Amino acid sequence: MATTRTAHTVWNGDLKQGSGEVTFDSSGIGTQPVTWASRAEEPNGRTSPEELIAAAHSSCFSMALSNGLNSAGTPPTRLSTQADVTFQPGTGITGIHITVQGEVPGVDEAAFTAAAEEAKVNCPVSQALSGTTITLTAKLS
Repeated sequence: MATTRTAHTVWNGDLKQGSGEVTFDSSGIGTQPVTWASRAEEPNGRTSPEELIAAAHSSCFSMALSNGLNSAGTPPTRLSTQADVTFQPGTGITGIHITVQGEVPGVDEAAFTAAAEEAKVNCPVSQALSGTTITLTAKLS
């Protein structure tokens, strides 16, 4: 069964001086302010498209890795995943780096890294972002 999730943004003004609000419609978790400055300079309490992509990627990757490890008979106790999305004004998103640390009983570093590499390739968000270079650092706790 396919699912659709929805968010919307209302933007006021031009790019550099304007501002917007992103509303998470499906989850109802709220509305977040967004500006060009929060994207290209400092966040100052506002979000950006890249932060939203990082959130989506870190959660999707964690689910994919958890599933892969579980399917191999070695379910994780805990995974902590960070996604760093780099944005260069005038160029766009120039890369994504995923860092994952895991507690996985019965798995060595090589098997964990292999499972993480597989999750990096196969998570749906990674596949949607396949035009971007995605790198990975994986280690056990």
